[in-house]
Amino acid sequence: MDLLTAVMITVIVIANSAGDVLITRGMKRVGEISTLNPRELLTVTKTVIFNRDFHLGIFFLAIGFFSFLAVLAWADMSLVVPATSIVYVFSILGAKFVLREEVTLLRWAGTLFVCAGVFLICL
Repeated sequence: MDLLTAVMITVIVIANSAGDVLITRGMKRVGEISTLNPRELLTVTKTVIFNRDFHLGIFFLAIGFFSFLAVLAWADMSLVVPATSIVYVFSILGAKFVLREEVTLLRWAGTLFVCAGVFLICL
């Protein structure tokens, strides 16, 4: 793997993880959507429109998506897709430390398996 591919995979992973965490934080601030009442849906829509975390999350996910498209132009998909799956590790760390979620031992074990798989594929 050349340096540019490694840098782009890093950009993809960080951008996707940041986007997922920011959108989750933004939507937790919006709250549960439990109605189909048009008036209440309009209120929820206004809350989402003015939610900074939500917009930043979309921005970072767009960066991740377009970076992914760019790196696929020169690198093998069989390398890029598994290598970007390390995003699960960063997302679970974001859930634990940014969103303050309880992450169970089973989820940490799954994350460890993802790391092991990415390591094997990159060999």
